[in-house]
Amino acid sequence: MANDIAHFAIHADDCERAQRFYGQVFGWTFEPWGPPGFWRIHTSPTGIHGALHARREPLSGQGMRGFECTIGVDDVGAIAAAVAQHGGKVTLQPFLIETVGTLIMFEDTEGNVVGAMQYLDGVR
Repeated sequence: MANDIAHFAIHADDCERAQRFYGQVFGWTFEPWGPPGFWRIHTSPTGIHGALHARREPLSGQGMRGFECTIGVDDVGAIAAAVAQHGGKVTLQPFLIETVGTLIMFEDTEGNVVGAMQYLDGVR
């Protein structure tokens, strides 16, 4: 069995702000799901589903930062620009990883660390 990510969750202090950020940067959509304050994330018709919900404790306390995920993208430069435009902060400028692709790292509007990778043809 492959060890593929089957689900991910984004913990946020401000869920509406996080929805705007991920919707504007990646085109993800959100659907209320389960308990109040919980949304299902649709990354694409064939992508994995995730969840967005409020942190149990704010990040300023001991709140959860979350699991680092890397998102496969077609144009890492365009994503870096969109991250900055929509309130995130690119923390690692485009960096070529030989035989894999070009990676950026960024903080979203909620302080979570995320990667975006433009894979080389045939790698992904």
